[in-house]
Amino acid sequence: LRLAYHGLRAKDKSFNATMKTDLDKSIGTINIIPQDIGRVVLNLLTNAFYDVSSRANSSKETLSKLAVSEDQYKPTVSLSTKKTKNGITISVKDNGNGIPDEVKEKIFQPFFTTKPTGQGTGLGLSMSYDIVTKGHGGNLDLESQAGKGTTFTISLPNS
Repeated sequence: LRLAYHGLRAKDKSFNATMKTDLDKSIGTINIIPQDIGRVVLNLLTNAFYDVSSRANSSKETLSKLAVSEDQYKPTVSLSTKKTKNGITISVKDNGNGIPDEVKEKIFQPFFTTKPTGQGTGLGLSMSYDIVTKGHGGNLDLESQAGKGTTFTISLPNS
């Protein structure tokens, strides 16, 4: 969580966001490839921080045009884990711009990106999807509402 946050802070010193965690201590040990799942979580967190940063910056520009001094938007990224009957879930949630419906169906395709040229390869979510589904027999689900934020949920089976 901190690695993703400080990665963005290194690029934009003015960036600040609230980080929340809700980790289920009853999970115990699970059978995963930690480096792979760590890469997925880091990618999801990096994307979440990028999105809340984009929304914060666009809010600042809008407010300065309107001569408004105080921004009500508070960038927030949350990481939670939960033990389920069949395994565990890991959720990464943000209150950024959200993902438009027309983009959702393409989001896990290789080389698809919504970032400006030079800022994204379009491989992060594709790679993450493959690691979770093919490498671990799980699911990577997306719930998003434009203007409200996004939640990615990784579901991993017990075995």
